[in-house]
Amino acid sequence: MMLFPTDISLDMLNVTSRSNLIAHLGIEYIDLGSDALYARMPVDQRTKQPMGILHGGASVVLAETVGTMAANLVVDRNKYYCVGLEVNANHVRKATEGYVYAEAIPLHIGRSTHVWQIHITDEQKQLVCTSRLTVAVLEK
Repeated sequence: MMLFPTDISLDMLNVTSRSNLIAHLGIEYIDLGSDALYARMPVDQRTKQPMGILHGGASVVLAETVGTMAANLVVDRNKYYCVGLEVNANHVRKATEGYVYAEAIPLHIGRSTHVWQIHITDEQKQLVCTSRLTVAVLEK
């Protein structure tokens, strides 16, 4: 089943990230599957806490970024837009270098809300954080 529109490119998605928090943290969209959106974020001085490990808040920003973008891709963008309503995150493994990768998949796509599951893994494909994002679907 094709969930996302076929006329969307990664370049189009990444343009939306210029000059905002997403760009500041180095988040970039790297793949758009038929039913999942993927992004990555560097683990560096912008995203680490003072202890030298990935900041949990940076993981939450990554999760909300990829989940909200995915939600916006499945609504009629001429009539609606999606914004985060609630996000939670369980941090299960530390990351200290390289990149972390996020995969957003839908759990529920309704008329007024969506629920997305976001898994964040390290370069060895080990789970770093799992997050669930609820978005509100709003009329323009």
